[in-house]
Amino acid sequence: MAQSSMAQSSMAQSSIAQTLPLPESLTPLTGLEGQALLQDSEAKADFVPLTSQFVTQSNQAFCGVASVVMVLNALGVPAPLAPEWERAYFTQENVFNDQTEAIIGQDAIARQGLTLAELAGILGTYPVNAEIHHGSDVSLEEFRDLIRANLETPGNYVLINYLRRAIGQERGGHISPLAAYNADTDQFLILDVSRYKYPPVWVGAETLWQAINTVDSVSGLTWGFLLIGAQ
Repeated sequence: MAQSSMAQSSMAQSSIAQTLPLPESLTPLTGLEGQALLQDSEAKADFVPLTSQFVTQSNQAFCGVASVVMVLNALGVPAPLAPEWERAYFTQENVFNDQTEAIIGQDAIARQGLTLAELAGILGTYPVNAEIHHGSDVSLEEFRDLIRANLETPGNYVLINYLRRAIGQERGGHISPLAAYNADTDQFLILDVSRYKYPPVWVGAETLWQAINTVDSVSGLTWGFLLIGAQ
């Protein structure tokens, strides 16, 4: 019995060690504190639909693609056939079509990822409304209020496009869904699609707002977020 417990503990430590260390300013959802923040949240209508469709980005540039797939499946948008399952379901392969290729090709995404406008454009090829908000266009209060209202309401979603370094994580721009807001601590929950790198984390609203108020070198505009709903 003792050996079994030790083995389970070792496996748990090994699993945790697969992700990069987090700064003290970020709280992982996987810990007791992170779970308590979720339980106490009153703005988490998106959490269950999104976690039911949670995927890992298939390569290091496909954070936007993985996020789009999660949202389309959570919205129940009619999907193309996924041959591997013989079911209609969005994947990081079949989400592309002639219309998305006209916006940006897969090879270009693999090189440079997606800008906020390209992300909205891909979503717009489906029966979805995607409202763009750049960081430079919203105050901290507007940022908090817009996203909180979305997270309180079922059937619509938020994708956040931010600079990782600004929240204490490694490297550059990133895209992932937001799933909850805790008003007592003023923190948002990011469902990070690079699950091989970081767990879902709680991040302070002001820190996240600052992280979208830096400039994307590809677009020349600040990062930002999309408010998304079905048409």
